Amino acid sequence: MRQYLKSFATLLLLGLLWGIAVPVPAPAQNRGPRPDLTGGFTLARLKYTGGGDWYSDESSLRNLLRALDQRGNVRTSHDKEAVVTATDPELWNYPMLFMTGHGNVKMSDEEIKALRAYLDQGGFLWADDNFGLDISFRALMLRLYPESPLTELPFTHPLFKQPYPFPGGPPKVHEHDGGPPRVFAVLHRGRMVVLYTFDTDIGNGIEDAGVHDDPPAKREAALRFAVNIATYALTN
Repeated sequence: MRQYLKSFATLLLLGLLWGIAVPVPAPAQNRGPRPDLTGGFTLARLKYTGGGDWYSDESSLRNLLRALDQRGNVRTSHDKEAVVTATDPELWNYPMLFMTGHGNVKMSDEEIKALRAYLDQGGFLWADDNFGLDISFRALMLRLYPESPLTELPFTHPLFKQPYPFPGGPPKVHEHDGGPPRVFAVLHRGRMVVLYTFDTDIGNGIEDAGVHDDPPAKREAALRFAVNIATYALTN
């Protein structure tokens, strides 16, 4: 399965970068996320319960998809946001998920099992703390990957290098608790399955201009880092 996913990912990257139409293999049970290669790369927002505002950063994903298409040399299938739950069959059509919020995150045992299967078989989750998500999200990760705790990434990690260099770490968009911006990951069997940006608020930074009154330079830095995240998810 791992060798299949590696080979399939290589074909996906070539197709997206060079515009080659790579045929999609016939669906099979437990094969892993199946992006629409004829249309291009896409991603979806992960909806959850528990009281947290999973729908916040409403324009972020649209702006990220546009940036990938315009400057990341990655063909995208659309610039509209898709929304899925962990048990939604459509989940498997998206190689990358995004989740955010200010409050509590709750998932049932069935949702945990479904999300774990998606991630184990090639999916990728980017979670961005929108201030107030941290405690609940960390508890969720302990349920999702009890054997693989969140680990802070060093700034020498490839995520901070391509396509934009961030030798000093991710940009600090909003102050929150005033701590330094940090990036954590769940590494499972040698692959990053979850990326967690904390005390940075990248999601706010890539919203439409005027939503948070952030200066252009800060919004540009946030967008560049988001492009790095999506690029890493696509190529690793």
